Amino acid sequence: MDAPQLRRLRKHFKFVALCLLAAAVLVWFGWSLDWAEVSADIARADWRLIALAVALIWLTYFIRGLRWKALLAPLAPRASLREAYGATTVGFAAIFLVGRAVGEVLRPAFLTVRDREVKPGPAFVTIAVERIFDTAAVVVLFAANMVVLRLPGVGEEVSSRIRMWGLILLAATLAGLVALALLRPHAGAVGAWLEAKSERLPRAVGRALKIFAGLLSQTAQALGVLTDARQLLVVVGWTAALWVAVTLANMLVLRAFGLPLGVSETVFVLGWSLIGSLVPTPGGGAGTYHAATAYSLIAYFGVAEMEAKAAVIVLNLVVFGAALPFGIYYFLRSGVSLSRLRELAATEEEAVAENKAVDGSVISTLSPVRD
Repeated sequence: MDAPQLRRLRKHFKFVALCLLAAAVLVWFGWSLDWAEVSADIARADWRLIALAVALIWLTYFIRGLRWKALLAPLAPRASLREAYGATTVGFAAIFLVGRAVGEVLRPAFLTVRDREVKPGPAFVTIAVERIFDTAAVVVLFAANMVVLRLPGVGEEVSSRIRMWGLILLAATLAGLVALALLRPHAGAVGAWLEAKSERLPRAVGRALKIFAGLLSQTAQALGVLTDARQLLVVVGWTAALWVAVTLANMLVLRAFGLPLGVSETVFVLGWSLIGSLVPTPGGGAGTYHAATAYSLIAYFGVAEMEAKAAVIVLNLVVFGAALPFGIYYFLRSGVSLSRLRELAATEEEAVAENKAVDGSVISTLSPVRD
């Protein structure tokens, strides 16, 4: 069995394992539920607020399309905003249906098939840059919020500890971003120096250092799509707008269930939700998302268990399921076959796995396109 076949086998095994994990956690989540009480809580919810939250989530897909087009500007200046939006909804629908690992690959693959102006390299690299910006935004938002947050369900000692960790996390994140900005022009030299050092260290430590060096080089080179300060400000602006909309959508759903949480409290709950959704199971981290979000509401805000779990069930459907109508529509009208998307996605994944994406097939496309 050759390397590509082994990778595909591991991928299928991982998908089955994640589905089983999601099922197990969902069973645990719902085992003690009083479904009559949960149904009553859902029926009593203010569906006008939930509908407004869904509209805000739909807005986030448009914002993501605008940000993606801004990132693609140096590489594919004539990229279509309509196709970027359609690819975004298709990708997020796939995240809900089959999991994050497939959805995040499907999104750039779909765009390259639909928009002839966008080549696979730029599409996949700009998605990597998106991840960097979203991760940085979430960590900074969550950490800064921890510094000012006041939690009613915990004592002053726990609150002080949360504020301390918020300060540490915020300082570490900002230091990392500054270091990345300073190292970006010298990423190749720094990566080579770290790899040379890793050869002289114990195997476990050396391997970890080598992985870090590779991630540093790939991240810095991926950020090479940001060609000037204006483009950086545009991307930062769209990222800020995106997470404001996501936060407000979460707050509206929670308030629809009578939970009087403000922006700061919602950001804290959102942080737990995002941690739960990191497990790439179908349903937007189904199971782990539900468990983590419900825990934050029960443990830190004193919400009744059934009420918290009812709110989380609807919140998950709003945040991750809202893409389904548009995603299915764009996919069906596109005429693109699943086999074609799988073929393109597999080609790019194999290139990344073999480190060709860094020194050839992808990064070579990073120089700005000139008419």
